[in-house]
Order: sequence, then C-alpha cells, then structure tokens
Amino acid sequence: MPTVLLVGVDFGSAHFDAGLEELGLLAQTAGLSPVARLTCKRRAPDAALFVGSGKADEIKAMALETGASEVLFDQSLSPAQQRNLERSLEMPVNDRTLLILEIFAQRARSHEGKLQVELARLQYLSTRLVRRWSHLERQTGGAGVRGGPGEKQIELDKRMISESIKRTKERLVKVKRQRQTQRRQRERRDTFTISLVGYTNAGKSTLFNALVKARAYAADQLFATLDTTTRQLYLGADEQGQAGRSVSLSDTVGFIRDLPHGLIDAFEATLQEAADADLLLHVVDAASPEHAEQMAEVQKVLADIGSDQVPQVLVFNKLDAMPESRLPHALQDTCELMDEAQGSPRRFERVFLSARTGEGLPALRALLSRHAQAAALQAQTGELQGQSPAADGADF
Repeated sequence: MPTVLLVGVDFGSAHFDAGLEELGLLAQTAGLSPVARLTCKRRAPDAALFVGSGKADEIKAMALETGASEVLFDQSLSPAQQRNLERSLEMPVNDRTLLILEIFAQRARSHEGKLQVELARLQYLSTRLVRRWSHLERQTGGAGVRGGPGEKQIELDKRMISESIKRTKERLVKVKRQRQTQRRQRERRDTFTISLVGYTNAGKSTLFNALVKARAYAADQLFATLDTTTRQLYLGADEQGQAGRSVSLSDTVGFIRDLPHGLIDAFEATLQEAADADLLLHVVDAASPEHAEQMAEVQKVLADIGSDQVPQVLVFNKLDAMPESRLPHALQDTCELMDEAQGSPRRFERVFLSARTGEGLPALRALLSRHAQAAALQAQTGELQGQSPAADGADF
C-alpha cells in the first residue's frame, strides 16, 4: 500500500481540520496509508510553493524520515504550485481534489457514474499539462531541417483531452435525457419522490436499505455509494387512518467539504434527482462532533444545484452511537438552520433514529406518510379547481 504524508495549511478558516482526520479517511478510502501528518499556519498561500520554501524543506525532511512515497495536501493546489512542489520535494504531490476524483473513479459502478467521473477527471487534467512532463518538446516536420517547427506535444495533448471532454459531455446529455424521461413517467403516475441527501458516511445507504429492504452497498467509509439507486417504498396508513401509498425513494451520492465544482457539474444528472424531488431527507451523522459544519456544507451544495428550497426533513442518524450527554429528550421535534440565500433562519422537522438498530424508524415512516398524503390532497384540490366551471370560463 503506498505511503503518504498528509499536509494541511490553516489560513484562518473556521472549518480547518487541525487533525487532518477527514483527509486521512479519504486517503485510506483511496488505498493509501498515511504515515505522518503536518500542519502549519499562513496568512495567504505562497504563489510558487503554496507553503513557502522553508516549510517545503521541512515537508521533504519529514517525508524522507517517515518513508512517505508521496505528499497529499488538504487544500486544492494550482497547476504551477503542484509542479513546483514536485520539483522541490522530488516526489509526487497531489491535492484533495485529485484524491476525491480517484475515489470516485474507483467506486463508480454504473455507466452514468463512470461517465461523470471521467468528465470531472478530464476537466481536472486539462489544467495540469503545462510543463508537467519532459516529453512536451516541440516536434519538427520533414527531413533534416525542412518543414520548420511543428505542433507542440502539449498542443496535441490539449486537443485530445478537449475532444474527449466533448464526447463525454455528449454521452452525458443522452443519459440526462433518459433520466428526464424516467422522471416524467413517475410524474404521470403521480409518484411522490423522496431523495436521501447528506454528508458522506452519514448512513444514507444504511437508512435506504432499512426503509426499502434493499441490498445497496453500505459501509463505514467515505463515498461508499456513488450511483443513484431508486426503489419503491410502501408507507402504511397514517394516524388519521388514510390509506397507505407507495413513494419513490432515491439514494444519492454523499457530499463533502470542498467538494470540487467539477464534480458538482459532472454529477448534474445524478444530483438532479435531489433538485426534482418532492421531499429531501437530509441524513445527519448525529454522533459526529462536526455534524453542524457538515449540515452547513450540505445546505451549500443543495443551494448550488438549486434544490435548497425543496421541503426537507432532518434525519439525525446513528442515535445508538451518540454519547449519553447528547441524547435527545424526544425522538421527534423541530430545529432551525440558517438559510444563507434568505439570510434568515428556517425551521425544519427533525427525527432522531438509528438506521442500524431500527430505533425511530416508525416515527420517520409516519412522518413520510403525512407528507405524501398532504401532497396527494394538494394535487387532488388542484385538479378539482382546474375542472371547475370558473376555471373553464363557463357561465353560471
């Protein structure tokens, strides 16, 4: 297993991971073995080396001492910074963005997921061609000195990547059309759609399996699931005795801090499931000390894909792993989150549960049943209003 030295730079951000815990988990998920961690503080990134020449020498010495085969930064590096660091450290240097791309490439299973990862990877590589390799010399044409200078190898590489990006985007357009067709079919069948969203490793897939009795892959690791899975969920009668109905439940890709924008753009077809849902189940790892920051990151991504105004229910998962001092007084209540777009707090319904043990699941099912019945009643009211003589313009 390749060994890696983790490096984090604190620029005064409130979300700086001083222990590099999340980066370490990402590295292990990608098949790397962290052997040492180093953090430092700076007011601003160094234009050439990101960390400055003195700290670069310290990183090189620690890498040699610990036997690390590469260096991994917790922040995104510019192409020039990455190139300069590799020359200074004399070993491969990568950043958080590439690491997430590698994990996505390893985990994608469906044709759509592979296309989305390939597009994000190509877009990332397209900015990293400048003087990265020694073969980027100018070609010459003809015999001897005839023909003059030809096309640079870097120009060939850029054109090849550009053509690959174009082809991949065209194939993704077809996939997007297929998903739109499937959504229209669900709309015609008057299907109430629910999407699971949340920070990676919050337990979305475990909750999905518990609700629909599916066998979607679930594991205690980051980005265990990348491909959207949709199943029918039957909800029994609610407290008022309303008849039960089936709804459509989708498990989507997890979010993470500093999720590369290229991935958000590439996964537009998958994330569209959240944007078009009638209800979002925002799954939160209630046992995590950083759950408030993770919720804020999820809300930020939801705003980026245009689904921040879709009705949400907060599902505080992993109740069985919460410390006794933080256990809730009630398994169902409401809480407020700041709406960044509106600049004011927004109130959400909240349910505490454990997808692993099943505690709290009946309360969630009852809550989902109420939402589905309310939506059905609203749709029927709309149809009746549309069929009224006044709506048709008829005379009384």
